[in-house]
Amino acid sequence: MAVSRRSYSTDLTDVEWKILEPLLPAEKPGGRHRLYPMREIINALRYFLRAGCSWRLLPHDFPHWRAVYEYFRVWKEDGTWLVIHDYLRGELRAEMKREQEPSAGIVD
Repeated sequence: MAVSRRSYSTDLTDVEWKILEPLLPAEKPGGRHRLYPMREIINALRYFLRAGCSWRLLPHDFPHWRAVYEYFRVWKEDGTWLVIHDYLRGELRAEMKREQEPSAGIVD
């Protein structure tokens, strides 16, 4: 689904979306169809995080703030954010020619 809005500097690039899309949960079979494209949900979340605004102050050309918040909350509870974090960390470490899993941690 093409987006009919002007882009924000926080929007995903096509390359970023190609990496992130397979890490997001699939639509549940037999349930309601998604009202918004997942890329737009992620774009709204990135805007929210960068702007530091409240949920209700998300621009109106993004999906409704309640939908964005609900995806954020559900993905936090079901571990989706952790899966994304761990995958991206592993990819970055591999790019740096290091083991994908850290072998030590530092606690301050």
